[in-house]
Amino acid sequence: MTRERIIVIMGSKSDLHFAKRIGDFLQKEGFTANCEYIISSAHRTPEVLLNKLKKHRDLDANIVYVTIAGLSDALSGVVAGFSTNPVIACPPDVDKFGLTKVFSSAMTPTGVPVLFVFKPENAALAAVRILSFSAPSLRRQMEKYLQKKREAVVEADNEISHQNV
Repeated sequence: MTRERIIVIMGSKSDLHFAKRIGDFLQKEGFTANCEYIISSAHRTPEVLLNKLKKHRDLDANIVYVTIAGLSDALSGVVAGFSTNPVIACPPDVDKFGLTKVFSSAMTPTGVPVLFVFKPENAALAAVRILSFSAPSLRRQMEKYLQKKREAVVEADNEISHQNV
């Protein structure tokens, strides 16, 4: 089993559809980081959340947490405050709450860093980039992905350029 893990923590089961976009993207693009999903609320089950984070400390794995929580996002700050692993907040309700959601998710005290990403696919990419520091295979997969994206832009430009002639 791979040592590189992206653990997606959702505040409730209603976030699952949004959260699944992370694993779906990783699989579609061929990234081999393991993506796991758990549900634990910082508001309703804080002791369960902390116990899960304690168990993760004992794993011989490189972990990036992606937190997905609607409304008031205490989940991201609690995970970042309790863990030494990177935390990426990717709330499912940014479209509804706008910039106030950024405040709820990412405006944490000094020493409690939370990264903020709007799209689950970009959260997946950010997590892979972080994990690629310790996983050369993920670094190669990221380079391949970026090359594919660059080639698509060049191809689109060539297509448009030939139409203008």
